[in-house]
Amino acid sequence: MGHHKEEKENFDYIYYLVGLVSGLFVGGIIEKGFTWIFVGGVLGLLTAAAYIAVLVRGRNEEA
Repeated sequence: MGHHKEEKENFDYIYYLVGLVSGLFVGGIIEKGFTWIFVGGVLGLLTAAAYIAVLVRGRNEEA
């Protein structure tokens, strides 16, 4: 009989999706051209990555 290790599901993609959509939306609202939509999406993804690295990963760790 083997030991079954329980794996938690990873929902990080939701943070990235929200960051991307929000960034694209803000880039579209600026109305400075199509380039700013792309820049907004990239900045949204970077913000989501920073949020995951700093706040989400550290919430389950013991101090």
